[in-house]
Amino acid sequence: MVEPAVIGTKNVIMAAAEAKVRRVVFTSSIGAVYMDPNRSPDVVVDESCWSDLEFCKNTKNWYCYGKAVAEQAAWETAKEKGVDLVAITPVLVLGPLLQPTVNASIVHILKYLTGSAKTYANSVQAYVHVRDVALAHLLVYENPSAFGRYLCAESVLHRGEVVEILAKFFPEYPIPT
Repeated sequence: MVEPAVIGTKNVIMAAAEAKVRRVVFTSSIGAVYMDPNRSPDVVVDESCWSDLEFCKNTKNWYCYGKAVAEQAAWETAKEKGVDLVAITPVLVLGPLLQPTVNASIVHILKYLTGSAKTYANSVQAYVHVRDVALAHLLVYENPSAFGRYLCAESVLHRGEVVEILAKFFPEYPIPT
């Protein structure tokens, strides 16, 4: 999972450099940002934050590890090749799917509707609509002053708020209380 992500990322940046592409907008993930057990809960997570790679390896969180090292490879390769790179780092993305299968983001909500989740965590989650993520890509691509990383989030909800919203719209489903 990690090696193809890093190699693929480097290949895209190198191809962009060879083709003299004006700007590359890299889609990262909040997984590259938030996994750090040493970060105080009082610290605001922003574009300067990175997931702790050792923590990700030790907990076998290969998704977050892979996203972080792929983004780091993108920045290194872009610098080497002189490519103008901007990163969009979306939080949990919800909205219409392009593919006919359920992805990991949708499972986050679906588990409350199917009854597979009997409880919910006392925690918060940030969300963004897929169309807002697409718009963010266009905005940073078209704005010459855009640079660095941009977190892409619409709202932060407590899991209790999420299940309340689901219960309101889907009262016939076994939503945890």
